[in-house]
Amino acid sequence: MAISTVGIVGGGLMGSGIAEVCARQGMSTQVSEQGADALAAARRRVERSLERGRATGKLSEEEVSAILERISFTLDLGSMEGCDIVIEAIAERLTDKVEVFQRLDRITPEHTILASNTSSLPIIEIARATGRADRVIGTHFFNPPPVMKLLELVRSIATSEPTLQETREFGERLGKRIIVAQDRGGFIVNLLLIPFLTSAVRLYESGFATREDIDEGMRLGCGHPMGPLHLLDYIGLDTALFVCEALYAEYANADYAPPPLLRRMVAAGWLGQKSGRGFYEYPANGRR
Repeated sequence: MAISTVGIVGGGLMGSGIAEVCARQGMSTQVSEQGADALAAARRRVERSLERGRATGKLSEEEVSAILERISFTLDLGSMEGCDIVIEAIAERLTDKVEVFQRLDRITPEHTILASNTSSLPIIEIARATGRADRVIGTHFFNPPPVMKLLELVRSIATSEPTLQETREFGERLGKRIIVAQDRGGFIVNLLLIPFLTSAVRLYESGFATREDIDEGMRLGCGHPMGPLHLLDYIGLDTALFVCEALYAEYANADYAPPPLLRRMVAAGWLGQKSGRGFYEYPANGRR
């Protein structure tokens, strides 16, 4: 089955970015949200992103208009009925995701692939809530989706080979490089990344080095595009904490245990760039 119509449940940073990627490749795309304010914010995110592309000469006015025409924004989850694939991109709460998949299972036809953008939750726990576990798969995009080239597909023990292949072809049409992970906590990328990030937090927490020296050491010494503490601010400290907790619960390995400082910063509302403060501060005129 060639995928031509895409549904996105959740219009946050990831959902709106995934919608833009799909529409750029000529796919009819629908974005659903639960409230009018959230839906309007999703539309603004896409419009701002496309405007940046136009301002830098990467997109013409005509291309921007055509992309926007391919995206519809709705409060009605039932509008996903005609989609070939629906990608859930809501917050990382298993109970909420299960509820969404149960509803999608009732709404969409049997051939529709139901995908989750989760970065850490077990796909099989989501799939078992449906009557089509063989058509459920993980599609882990990376932030920001229009820029990052990687798509991590996560195959549960129930995901069928046709589902995997159709989703792989879909990802390749989006211009992504595909890697395939088994359905274990953290998949490939976060399983390797989280111990690196938590080690950086512990190093900073201990007073061993400044935040700047930790980040510069990894950026200039190892060729990373940004240091680990800056990356945590970019990811969102609340998101990182959730992933740490999920991995520690699965593996009981101290490498994944959330550092106390990370917990305290999240409790204080210091979530990184999105809140204006994390390991660094983010005033309107730039990071400091």
